[in-house]
Amino acid sequence: MSKVCQITGKKSITGNNVSHSHHKTKRRFYPNLFDKKFYIPEEDRWTTLRVSAAGIRIINKVGVQEALRRAKQNGFISKY
Repeated sequence: MSKVCQITGKKSITGNNVSHSHHKTKRRFYPNLFDKKFYIPEEDRWTTLRVSAAGIRIINKVGVQEALRRAKQNGFISKY
């Protein structure tokens, strides 16, 4: 499973480890992802999403149905 949030589209980015002597080596910064189950009351079913901490906050604010609609509109998910 890829390390991409299904609600916000956040994914891993690259950067540098910088030592005390400023010697730089490549590294990756990963999003804070969780596999979480959400209940969709309109459809009376549960769905499992891979969401970031920011994605969970969005779902708490606007609701799971609206968050899924926005994610589908932005192309982060194809179906749910």
